[in-house]
Amino acid sequence: MGRQDAGGSGISDEEWERFGEQIAREGREGREAAADAPKEPSARARMVTERLRREEEERSRAAGRDGPSGRRRTVPSEPPGWRTGPAWQEMEGRGRRRRGIKATAAIVGIAALALIVVRPELLIDRLTGKTEAREAAAGAPPLPAESVRPTAAPEAAYPDSPTLKEPFRGSPAAQWADGAAGIEVPEAAAVGWMSKEQVADALSKAKRFLVAADLDPANLKGGRPEGALALLDPRQPEVPERVERSLAQPDGADSPVLLFTRFDPAEAQPVGDVVKVRGSMRVAAGEPGEVLLVTDYTFVHPMTRADRSVQRTIVRRQITFSVLDPSRWQATQGRLQLHTYKSEWSNVQCEATRGFLHPDFPKDTSGGTRPSGTPRDPYDRSGDIQGDGCGTVTRS
Repeated sequence: MGRQDAGGSGISDEEWERFGEQIAREGREGREAAADAPKEPSARARMVTERLRREEEERSRAAGRDGPSGRRRTVPSEPPGWRTGPAWQEMEGRGRRRRGIKATAAIVGIAALALIVVRPELLIDRLTGKTEAREAAAGAPPLPAESVRPTAAPEAAYPDSPTLKEPFRGSPAAQWADGAAGIEVPEAAAVGWMSKEQVADALSKAKRFLVAADLDPANLKGGRPEGALALLDPRQPEVPERVERSLAQPDGADSPVLLFTRFDPAEAQPVGDVVKVRGSMRVAAGEPGEVLLVTDYTFVHPMTRADRSVQRTIVRRQITFSVLDPSRWQATQGRLQLHTYKSEWSNVQCEATRGFLHPDFPKDTSGGTRPSGTPRDPYDRSGDIQGDGCGTVTRS
């Protein structure tokens, strides 16, 4: 059925339907064409693009110009280090290193101040020259053997206290020989009734006696000095009995320390195993049928105790041995007899009770007889031993 407008000719429904489809199709094609067409940039985008173009042209012109020296200049597009990671990292690394160095220096300074507070003697020793004197003494060479008695005391060293690590620090004995090496036997020669070989044998036995009496560890700890006793002549009148009595029942008159260096192990112990020794021995003719072996040695024993304090006990002995011709004297072939003997001790208590030497440590405040008399240098070997009094010493 056809359709009819109120005021015109009629159009069929089929025609209206085709007209609508044509209009819809044309609308779709128009939208697709608009989407494919190039879009014009906005005004802001055009301004930014133009500014960047002008800046790039300006940089290109600046790069082409020559400087005053005629060399081509290169104008960087950005300031040095601007937005560049490695430069900032390098600066930050240097800053951390500087801060680390300052922190380390501060720690070292604080540690040094703390050490000075705890041990101010380190700074004092450096300022007073004691450190230099100590280093010079430590590097000094050993003294040559003492072939004859010296004419004066050793030179005064910078006074210094012994320690467990350096028991001979500040002592002239630091340059002395160690132990038995300090008891040097002179070259033998025939004397009186004895041949060269017999004299050499006698000198060797005198050294063995001194080693056993003053250096043997067992004897130093209060043991019986068997090695020394075996060298003495049992046929010598009175002497063997007196020696045995001093060991069994020590008292003031008969004390074994007159011949043997002994300490109470419950009271004091040696510091290390080195004893410094200096002295000499010589051979002389005595009465007919007698040869004398004259010995004079000083022994320095560093001792310590439970509180770790250290004291140097200095023992000097002058012993003269007799070697007698058995055909003329009451004597045993190959044995030594005691002709004379004297001893002195320093840095010990005056009373050698119980047959021991008792080191007088610096911290001691115990009673008993205190040293008195004219001060003497225990290292002075220029004269003979004088008496057996308990005197004071000028150095340890």
